[in-house]
Amino acid sequence: MTNKNSTSSSIEVNGGLTHFDQGGQAHMVDVGDKDSTHRIARAAGKIRMQAATFALIQNGHAKKGDVIGIARIAAIMAAKRTSDLIPLCHPLALTRVTVDFELDAANHAVLCQAQVETYGKTGVEMEALTSVQIGLLTIYDMCKAVDRGMVMSDIRVLEKHGGKSGDWTAVID
Repeated sequence: MTNKNSTSSSIEVNGGLTHFDQGGQAHMVDVGDKDSTHRIARAAGKIRMQAATFALIQNGHAKKGDVIGIARIAAIMAAKRTSDLIPLCHPLALTRVTVDFELDAANHAVLCQAQVETYGKTGVEMEALTSVQIGLLTIYDMCKAVDRGMVMSDIRVLEKHGGKSGDWTAVID
């Protein structure tokens, strides 16, 4: 049986980690008593590559097709399937997912930014992060035949809005 106060008690016992009960066992956080609010999260990341690989993407000459278009669809699908990938995430009815890619020619990089929204009892940070990471992994997959040394980095939450904890914006150095 679950004690209704177990979440707040486990936070105190586990140093703020909400996915563990008082005994240290993993559990899905109870969000039943939370208010449904408009929740938004925005995340970003990038993938760096060789100049020739970047040129293939930029010019639309990759053998597998439209790299950015396919990566955008993959990123949207990933946001929708986050609870299937991250064991303790709640399945959410997302109301909006947008994914934008920017080509950074100076650094031979593709930047990805995802914004995810819902009206619900829990935030969408994991969905935004999953969206970005899968978008970048899709670029890797589509271009790995010519460049296995691509590097994904700087995947992070940029901001979140809604819920009891309110708004948060990353301080980027």
